[in-house]
Amino acid sequence: MVKEVSQKPWGGRFQEETNKFFEDFTESISYDYVLAFAEIKASLVYAKALFNAGLLTSEELSLLEKALLEIEEEIRKGAFIFRKEYEDIHMNLEKALFEKVGEIAYKLHTGRSRNEQVVTDLRLYLVEEEKQIKKLLLEFIRETIIKAEEYFEVVMPGFTHLQHAQPVLFSHWIATYAEAMRFHYERLLDLEKRLKLSPLGSSAFAGCGFPLNREFMAKELGFLAPHPHSVLAVSSRDFALEFVFILTLIMLDLSRLCEELVLWMSQEFSFIDLPDSLCSGSSIMPQKKNPDAAELIRGKTALVLGNLLQLLTLFKNLPLSYNRDMQEDKPPLFQALETTKASLKMATLLIKSLILKKERLENLLKEGYLLATELADYLVTRGIPFRKAHHLTGKIVLYAQKRGKRLEELTLEEFRNFSPLISEDIYNWLTIEHSLKRREIPGGTGRKTVKNYLEDFKKWILKEENP
Repeated sequence: MVKEVSQKPWGGRFQEETNKFFEDFTESISYDYVLAFAEIKASLVYAKALFNAGLLTSEELSLLEKALLEIEEEIRKGAFIFRKEYEDIHMNLEKALFEKVGEIAYKLHTGRSRNEQVVTDLRLYLVEEEKQIKKLLLEFIRETIIKAEEYFEVVMPGFTHLQHAQPVLFSHWIATYAEAMRFHYERLLDLEKRLKLSPLGSSAFAGCGFPLNREFMAKELGFLAPHPHSVLAVSSRDFALEFVFILTLIMLDLSRLCEELVLWMSQEFSFIDLPDSLCSGSSIMPQKKNPDAAELIRGKTALVLGNLLQLLTLFKNLPLSYNRDMQEDKPPLFQALETTKASLKMATLLIKSLILKKERLENLLKEGYLLATELADYLVTRGIPFRKAHHLTGKIVLYAQKRGKRLEELTLEEFRNFSPLISEDIYNWLTIEHSLKRREIPGGTGRKTVKNYLEDFKKWILKEENP
């Protein structure tokens, strides 16, 4: 006679008690408890599908629904105790259900595998997380556009290679980050086509052996359709990898923004200031005011990038179908989500609170020969090929540098020493406003173009906030 030694759901063929260290090593309830509400939602729908297939009576369905909703309320109130000896969220809820309705609880697992349960829960969870990320992206975008309008008149030096390059509207420069986040927002919308697929009915990997209506379950869960392939449904986390890739892109752009904020707040740049409430000081140097929030966002980007690499490495050589390795997808996924949400909130505060030092920027426009390209373009209008015009302008810049003059301070005679084609109208070209007016092209930094761009962007935000 075989002694029954295990209360595990898989314990029927085992004759030894589970090693306690093994139990600790393999549990996932310490982190997958966050899937509880998704598990309950999926279980309610699965119970209906079992009833529709004639595998549950109406009384059994009613008992299961009532008990599941009671458990849900206990979790919301913080009264539910998650126990590691039950391994994961699925078995914790099944045991709780058993305590309320007895063996009817075990009928809920008819035709169902934890392989499909966990991936269904994860998809449902990420659908809600995606909504939050999109909301945070819209808040960041809105504050960035507001800041662009606040300082619409301000012109700043634009940079390449961190060197002064050409004049650009600050509003155009800062809106770069709004546009980047709009791309990420749209990536999330596109992700929904692959995220909102229901694995229910896939069972362990071969498909359910009972005639469950997969279309019904998908619709009830708010998915677009059933997943088309049972093996892929349980053995892939492509949707999670894609989600974390998008989070990584968001963080990379936030990191670039924060790098600029850190530079701009330094004494050497002195473009901006941030309020004391969003900065910290030094424990030894009393005069310091540090942009730590921006630095930490920059640092936290490494976490999310690492989370993506963890997930990619985790799946790189797993055979089909489900493997226990896949349990390890959740810690990096959850960390990436929480880090990105917190960083978006913080970056939005930084943008909202940013104070531009307009006089400093105005003075810097006189340095760095920002109008050199205007001079080269002027020579092109006089019939000189651009490469020759570029070379000639370089010589003129060098001449002016050696004499400590700006281009617009050179006399017409000095200009004509380089080319007799230069006339008095050169001085009309060598102004900041003329440079901006010449860039009234879609996507350019001309004032009218940027104003129209910001207006169109506000309409887009309004449409997304009120679909």
